[in-house]
Amino acid sequence: MGSDHYFSASPSSAENLRRIRVTLGGRSGEVTTAGGVFSPDHVDTGTAVLLANTPPPPPGGHLLDLGCGWGPIALSLAVQSPHATVWAVDVNERALDLVRRNAAEWGVDNINAVLPDDVPDSVRLRSIRSNPPIRVGKHELHGLLERWIPRLDERGEAWLVVRRNLGSDSLQRWLAATFDDGYSVARAATGRGFRVLKVRRRHDAPADPTPA
Repeated sequence: MGSDHYFSASPSSAENLRRIRVTLGGRSGEVTTAGGVFSPDHVDTGTAVLLANTPPPPPGGHLLDLGCGWGPIALSLAVQSPHATVWAVDVNERALDLVRRNAAEWGVDNINAVLPDDVPDSVRLRSIRSNPPIRVGKHELHGLLERWIPRLDERGEAWLVVRRNLGSDSLQRWLAATFDDGYSVARAATGRGFRVLKVRRRHDAPADPTPA
């Protein structure tokens, strides 16, 4: 991939489109992936652990796949909750194009694949599901979570999967310290070297929470 990263805005590497077979949200089919996006050859282990250890998404409202890649989480959410609005957010334009292509092929019309700034400020999220981009660095990762977790609706939940040896326990401590007013943070599951972390906004969270 050369100097490209999966979090590059416009990968310069060859697109190298490929087809893979997946099962997402209880539905099996083929999707299109490409070079220059995260895990183009299969559903990565972390995402698989997340999907296996989270409850069915809310049936309606706004759901967020943060750092969507080619769309395994977004597609799973859209298939399971056809009446919800799924926001597939990434900075990688190639990834967003793949999500749109895969959503059209799967016949799901409730996915909005957009850049972060294209999610309207008025949107409040019932659920966030994310395999966050740990390798962007701690500062960038923390800024990402400080931006989106406060947009959870009352009793909304964020589910994050992080590899244990890449700092899942320290991230859990940071989340608990940063979102200490009106939120609960817990380890929901462990599997295959990953932790699934759950952040829940309580009913008494500040109206406009400002992380410390």
